[in-house]
Amino acid sequence: MNTSTHDEVTSFQTGFALRPDHVVPVRSSEDVVAAVRHAADARLPVSVLATGHGLPGAVEGGVLVSTRHMDRVTVDARARTARVQAGVRWRDVVAAAVPHGLAPLNGSAPGVGAVSYTLGGGLGILAREFGYAADHVRSLDVVTGDGELRHVTEGSELYWGLLGGGHHLGVVTELEIGLVPVRTLYGGSLAFDGREVAPRALLRAYEEWTRTVPSTLTSSFAAVPYPDLPALPPQLRGRYVVSVRVAYTGTGGDRLLAPLREFGPVLADTLREMPYADSHTIHSDPDVPHSYYGDSAVLSALDVERAGELLERTGPDVGDGGPPARAHASVGQVVVQINHLGGALARPAPNSVPYREGRFLARLLAMGGRQQARALLDPALRLLAPDTLGRSVNFAFGAGDRTEGLHDPDTRKRLAGLESRYDPASLFRRSVSA
Repeated sequence: MNTSTHDEVTSFQTGFALRPDHVVPVRSSEDVVAAVRHAADARLPVSVLATGHGLPGAVEGGVLVSTRHMDRVTVDARARTARVQAGVRWRDVVAAAVPHGLAPLNGSAPGVGAVSYTLGGGLGILAREFGYAADHVRSLDVVTGDGELRHVTEGSELYWGLLGGGHHLGVVTELEIGLVPVRTLYGGSLAFDGREVAPRALLRAYEEWTRTVPSTLTSSFAAVPYPDLPALPPQLRGRYVVSVRVAYTGTGGDRLLAPLREFGPVLADTLREMPYADSHTIHSDPDVPHSYYGDSAVLSALDVERAGELLERTGPDVGDGGPPARAHASVGQVVVQINHLGGALARPAPNSVPYREGRFLARLLAMGGRQQARALLDPALRLLAPDTLGRSVNFAFGAGDRTEGLHDPDTRKRLAGLESRYDPASLFRRSVSA
């Protein structure tokens, strides 16, 4: 593999090998059309790579279409819209929108690919106020399995299937998305030392607190065991940090957060008024490529006892003589995040984003190898089974071989019909990566 080809298959997720037979760097929709037609003629499967944050698994053989060079963003401030090409990252959309007093419905990590994120639904930092990113798509340009470039708008079956259905209907080359009038917000993180306060008790306080907040406030609970590394800030090094992350566009943020501030001694408090350009600091997601595996559960309710046991099974004592359920020393760090849903996320929309009745989303992320991670995460998620509606397409990291639960039965049946029509040769069975 030469240097240029190696650059095209380098991704943020380093744990899965990318060994396609052919790598096609594309710079236009016409390039994508040519690549798909070639793959169809040669009867080769097609995978698509933008940034590699959401890589569903290894790629062996076939054609890999690299969209990272399709990186143009254009904003129409009067219409409050942006046109976003397939390789664009959210940081680029935010940078283009904020000078106009506008914001996209981006996620927490600025390096994630905007298009694939949106096709999976897109649960962003303002989600409870504005809904899923998929709910704000005006149109899509997509190359389907027959090699045709199609312009898709609301009301068409492809529009419904592409937005929330994953990535099995074609290669989306461009989106037109709606922007929202947000210049500033109240946001940040309220962090506690998980060995000084009881994580289960904080989770209970968080669940009770979410019942009181307005839909203009979007939040999540996180439990992160930080390694003891010199590169980390001293206050985080070697600590088990439990925190609540917040993004709020209303007034009186300090008053709303007062009950959680009083929970116990605070390790760090970054809550403040900020320009939307700084919204990535709320979660401060790592931007260094690494190996990880993850899965999720959309929940009808948050049972604190079951979730508390999940925290214990995935906490910092993994492999350190804790209970047998934690004895998976090769897994290493496990991150738990529980997102508060509801609000605008529960509104019906003309797309295939499922489980809108969900009240919480539990996300588990294990650093290290896939087999060892699943040995830990699968039984941990089974603890939540009584309240589980399904899984999230956006958060099935390395779980691309498991499609059960990603959609409800009726949606899955309808999507299968669209795949038969628009991809009869099953070119796109391997997911696109954000």
